[in-house]
Amino acid sequence: MKSIGFLSFGHWSPTHGSAVKTASDVLLQSIDLTVAAEELGLDGAYFRVHHFARQLGSPFPLLAAAGAKTSKIELGTGVIDMRYENPFYMAEDAGAADLIAGGRLQLGLSRGSPEQVIDGWKYFGYEPEPGESSADMARRHTEAFLNLLEGHGFAEPSPRPMFPNPPGKLRLEPHSEGLRNRIWWGAGSNATAVWAAKLGMHLQSSTLKDDETGEPFHVQQADQLRAYKAAWQEAGHAGTPRTSVSRSIFALTNDMDRRYFGRGGKESDQVGFIEQQRSIFGRGYADEPDRLIEQLKGDEAIAEADTLLLTVPNMLGVDYNVHVIETILKDIAPALGWR
Repeated sequence: MKSIGFLSFGHWSPTHGSAVKTASDVLLQSIDLTVAAEELGLDGAYFRVHHFARQLGSPFPLLAAAGAKTSKIELGTGVIDMRYENPFYMAEDAGAADLIAGGRLQLGLSRGSPEQVIDGWKYFGYEPEPGESSADMARRHTEAFLNLLEGHGFAEPSPRPMFPNPPGKLRLEPHSEGLRNRIWWGAGSNATAVWAAKLGMHLQSSTLKDDETGEPFHVQQADQLRAYKAAWQEAGHAGTPRTSVSRSIFALTNDMDRRYFGRGGKESDQVGFIEQQRSIFGRGYADEPDRLIEQLKGDEAIAEADTLLLTVPNMLGVDYNVHVIETILKDIAPALGWR
């Protein structure tokens, strides 16, 4: 394992016991947690994107703000639902945020998960083309976005521009060189992982995937990562692909940990159906550090990936999440090969 980051779903709720009561709270605390995580030596700060929900929505203002307050930590998403995105406007936002962050963005994209409303992308002005599914539309938006990030001119300049133009056709600005090489795809199946490899995207794999063999989740996920790497090599891309998996991992070191997560450690995979697709949900981990290390060493997908994303309980506040991250980095990560 080369890198460890946190993944926040960015929940907020005015309910009793929540340390994140408003949308303002979750945005500002997300920045604070990123700053603190960098100080601890964490490698990445990643944020989930959901629409029509009391969670983080538009990622680029947050990524830009976090980028302006940090200097080393990777800043990413896991994932942006491309059914909702205008590739042109997104390319401008992503370029600006990446330039502010000094080239540290690691953008995870995907076809998205079930949302809070029915066909929410329709409210954003998008419809699948005839014969296309919403997943097809997401992949079409993604391919357009990737092409725009290449930075090639495509638009005919006006013969009477307001400002002088460089020669030739124009591209979108601001353009951030290298961002195209830092795009990831959140794959829920082996087939979409192979598709991502062919397009030269890195791979994010979460705690949910299609149940394709009936084997334990971590075994299926490790197979998905290996299929992706083989497809990358077959495609002949330069460079080494990156792969990440996300996990809920809590080391029980004090009374507060045991109060919040003390019933954990005995979880198992769960199987269910999402949109008529049989899916498998990976287990979480919560235990005393020594036992936790042994459990994690048996997770084939963690061993196969180069990046581990720790899902954090953001509604418990910045201080507690700093404790969670620091405990993992000090007591768990070295035994798994981190640094």
